[in-house]
Amino acid sequence: MSAQKFTARRTGLALALFAALHGSAALAADNDAPAPAPMPAAPAAADAGDAKTMEAISVVAPGQTRQIQSVTVQDIKAAAPGTSPLKVLNELPGVNFQSSDPWGAYEWSTQITLHGFDQSRLGFTLDGIPLGNMGYAVTDGLQVTRAISSDNLSRVDLAQGAGALGTPSNTNLGGTVQFYSADPDSKPGARINQVIGSDDTHRTFVRLDSGDYHGFSMYLSYDHANTDKWKGFGSQLSDQLNLKAVYQWGDGNRISLFADSSRRKEYDYQDLSLTSQRVLGWDYDYWQPDWAQAIQTANAIQGKGAYPSSLNGLPAGYDKGDVNYYAGGGIRRDNLAGLNGSFNLAEGLTLNLGGYYHGNRGEGQWVTPYQPSPASGLPVSMRTTDYGLDRYGLTGSLLYTVGNNDIEVGVWGENAKNNIERNYFNLYGAYTGLWNFYNDQTPFLRGFLQHYTYDTRMAYAEDTMHFLDDRLTVNFGAKTLRSTSDSQSLVATGAFAQGSIKASKGFLPQAGIDYKIDSYQDVYASYSKNINSYGILPFATSQAAFNATKGNLKPEGSQTFELGYRVRGSSFEASADLYYTRFSNRLLQTTPCSVVQTCASILDNVGSVKSTGADLALIWKPIDHLRWLNSLSYDNSKYQDDYLDSSFKPTGVVPTKGKYVVGIPNWMYTSSVSYSIGGWSFNLDGKYTGRRYITYINDSQVPSYWLFNAGVNYDIGAYGGLEDISLGFNVTNLANKRYFASTGTNGYVASDPLGYNQTLQAGAPRQYFFNVNVKL
Repeated sequence: MSAQKFTARRTGLALALFAALHGSAALAADNDAPAPAPMPAAPAAADAGDAKTMEAISVVAPGQTRQIQSVTVQDIKAAAPGTSPLKVLNELPGVNFQSSDPWGAYEWSTQITLHGFDQSRLGFTLDGIPLGNMGYAVTDGLQVTRAISSDNLSRVDLAQGAGALGTPSNTNLGGTVQFYSADPDSKPGARINQVIGSDDTHRTFVRLDSGDYHGFSMYLSYDHANTDKWKGFGSQLSDQLNLKAVYQWGDGNRISLFADSSRRKEYDYQDLSLTSQRVLGWDYDYWQPDWAQAIQTANAIQGKGAYPSSLNGLPAGYDKGDVNYYAGGGIRRDNLAGLNGSFNLAEGLTLNLGGYYHGNRGEGQWVTPYQPSPASGLPVSMRTTDYGLDRYGLTGSLLYTVGNNDIEVGVWGENAKNNIERNYFNLYGAYTGLWNFYNDQTPFLRGFLQHYTYDTRMAYAEDTMHFLDDRLTVNFGAKTLRSTSDSQSLVATGAFAQGSIKASKGFLPQAGIDYKIDSYQDVYASYSKNINSYGILPFATSQAAFNATKGNLKPEGSQTFELGYRVRGSSFEASADLYYTRFSNRLLQTTPCSVVQTCASILDNVGSVKSTGADLALIWKPIDHLRWLNSLSYDNSKYQDDYLDSSFKPTGVVPTKGKYVVGIPNWMYTSSVSYSIGGWSFNLDGKYTGRRYITYINDSQVPSYWLFNAGVNYDIGAYGGLEDISLGFNVTNLANKRYFASTGTNGYVASDPLGYNQTLQAGAPRQYFFNVNVKL
């Protein structure tokens, strides 16, 4: 389709929707139904919008100059307790969330994409504490499921494209997700939630609230979860403590402390390829506890015999040595604390201050058949990636309201120290446990030991102006961002580079406008510019490659334009959003060895990506207690340049220009209906996810699929001296669909027409969970 035809069709669609919804709003105003409340005035720049008072999913944020959507505690509670809030976000337009477990918590597979951007180019915060890009490797943050129990969340705000200017993030090219913890209850009490379900799932959540005492309140919660994998051997175990304390006084003054301690152990699911899934099945997994086949495979790699007969169905050209390993797993220990204060210094003048600390120690494990154990003579050894991260940060902002202006200035600074090392440990025979080898043994070989330091400084200023009795809101501002990464190799034989590199930009503007057509409708437009920090990416290359490219390397950047329309009637709310994004200086890392081996990567600037698309959303409440959400998303993200790769035969030029971005579906459709009557509530949701390409030249793809989930909850109310009792039952993957969930878990390749690249995770089959919730 030509660009002109696409633009015409997109514009026509937008105008048609605008006319239809405008007509609906007029009918709502003219008929006998009670008129909806007028749209509130646009909040101050620091305000998160009407999401603060929403009782359920919201697709409109009246008065905001950019697209903001929200899920709240009601939506989180509709899912099985312990479900990642990212999975709940999957109902919103433009969101593609994937995970191979039913909870959305297994970190090797957890992925979220927004408007053509993958997770590594998004920003995430919890109560203003940066969570980095929440990647699997411990380099700049942690997953939200390790930062807070989902039971303690109050809401999640999603801003696609143009996140808030003051968001403390140096990776938010494509949007921000902001999580907010719930405040303590005003009354003393206790909550207990118990979940049992498929695969011997057991989860217990206990929370104690102090109640309010002269402005002070707090809670302490403990969360223990253990579930077997839905295929293969092993379990996924977590223990988590949360504490929140709040002191409030005077006219809106407030200090809050949030602390989290998390311990997590996860046995991995085996990555699949299109071919290995077709030949070996959806339920194929690691060899563990079958030690004999793992040893036979390792011996075959080293030329000592044949591969196991179970692999005979694979094509002759398939690398059977990497189709499976004995075991893999991940261990994470996190401690997080954040102290925030909000102080009303004078009328219209508010000071916000925050400080935080995050410490992590972790280990990722694979049994490798490429490095024998010298002490035992076995053809395999334990290959670990060991992590250590300590980061400290401060945030501050000053908000001043004078006349029609809401002026905000702010700063963010973070210092972090990060050790990442590759170690090899002796194995002496079969094992089935999951423990930290680094704490118990001395490695016989160290592939690398890199010490990184990261320093980030950001400052911003913004003015939000209100005109025409608050019908017109205009905001503009800019930030300056500097992020420095330093690397030091602490072993002489280190495979990776050392040095220093800086990503900085002195002027990153953001502007927006919102106009209220009437009390029920508004239109908005926004523009934002951002850059991405380098992180550790440039140092994954050899020293020679780093030295050669450092002077020419540019940080990734994005420019995003949004145009949207929102409407709210007595029984519905709807939104339509069009976007255009130019993603420049895209950095591509390729690794010329299998993922279980250690070798230097190749890093190239492979040009730009252009994304255009539309999000449409409608929430309809035709009768009391019935809510029906529908969303439709279209994304057209394509590479704009070819790139050079000498290993790509025969030309050395990879023809990516005009090809779709990997891992991003073009089309998504979500429909979710909920109904409540008396103490009963029911919900059913379904989502269509379109095909996703898994090679840069688009010669391999995973197919589209539909996925359905259902739940029912009965609130018994007060009983036997208890304040409240409720029972819940959830079914995930209701139709038992077999599908590919996560893609690119081991990276993408330029071409794979035969489907040999093992970089896919199978989605969980149908699962059942029952929970009891008691409030004392």
